[in-house]
Amino acid sequence: MTQGAGQGPEVARTATLRDFRVPAYVHETGPFAQDTPPGEDAGPAEEPEGYTPTRRDLPVINRSDTVQVAVDPAAAEGADGPGPLYVVGDVHGYLDQLVAALQEQGLIDAAGDWSAGTARLWFLGDFTDRGPDGIGVIDLVMRLSAEAAAAGGYCKALMGNHELLLLGARRFADTPVNSGAGTATFQAAWLLNGGQKTDMDRLQDHHLQWMARLDAMEQVDGHLLVHSDTTAYLDYGDSIEAVNDTIRETLTRNDADECWDLFRKFTKRFAFRDDGGAEAVRSLLDMYGGSRIVHGHSPIPYLLGDVGSEDGEDSSGPVVEGPHLYADGLAIAMDGGVTMAGKLLVQQLPLAD
Repeated sequence: MTQGAGQGPEVARTATLRDFRVPAYVHETGPFAQDTPPGEDAGPAEEPEGYTPTRRDLPVINRSDTVQVAVDPAAAEGADGPGPLYVVGDVHGYLDQLVAALQEQGLIDAAGDWSAGTARLWFLGDFTDRGPDGIGVIDLVMRLSAEAAAAGGYCKALMGNHELLLLGARRFADTPVNSGAGTATFQAAWLLNGGQKTDMDRLQDHHLQWMARLDAMEQVDGHLLVHSDTTAYLDYGDSIEAVNDTIRETLTRNDADECWDLFRKFTKRFAFRDDGGAEAVRSLLDMYGGSRIVHGHSPIPYLLGDVGSEDGEDSSGPVVEGPHLYADGLAIAMDGGVTMAGKLLVQQLPLAD
């Protein structure tokens, strides 16, 4: 609450320090640093055997992995209410395109630092694979989370199927899992779906911990934010909190078959398209709240009926200029198809209908 005139003397505010779980080296070496910090394990080198598939323990964040950011108490109070809301579609390792899109919206400045004050920014998942610098994308999002919070806003992220895939490839590697159609491995699926060796080499404990703690869904200003255009979220709970807790507990148990089933369900798509799509959206909105669902995962050219190719072999589909509103106006698709010569979308909500 803002203190009104005549309610007592103004108290001088001093900036405080708040710990944020982001890698200190991101601040020390610049906004788009890519090098592994000295003395830290860069991960497996060449052979899949080096991925230690029997390693089961979740990584632990040490105090050395945190940085202290000065917090302006006046900004942190958010006296003027929450700032504008933005969402970001699938990034898939395209760091340069992400930086350009965030700068275009005024969310970061020319140096790559948060410049949007109390704005609220949500990433809808899929930070890695297919593109050249997935770890650089994660580092940027982690750093912006600290900077935005210090300015009185926030930068948050949801879990996508490619976060589950990268976690599984690192934890389980070539451990066989029951895929429902025989046996499979996370390692093979990760490579098949655009896994980049440079990402695996640079993956560190704080990246793994950050990914494992991401929520699967959230409701903000009447928008139900999810990654995948699927109703599979209904399998994990009857409230947003229950879904997020169930998925987090599943990852904590570290059972390869359970994690594979979770990944498989998150990979489903197109539930909101064609006949019955609006009803599918309503099933989620009725259960979890909100008046519209906002998702990534399925590239907009696919939703528009263009088969195309996500590896860029066929980029002759429709030109994507912005989000796709469909399913009787109940769903907003945010994956602009950056992996298929499309556009990385950063959009302010609500849409101007």
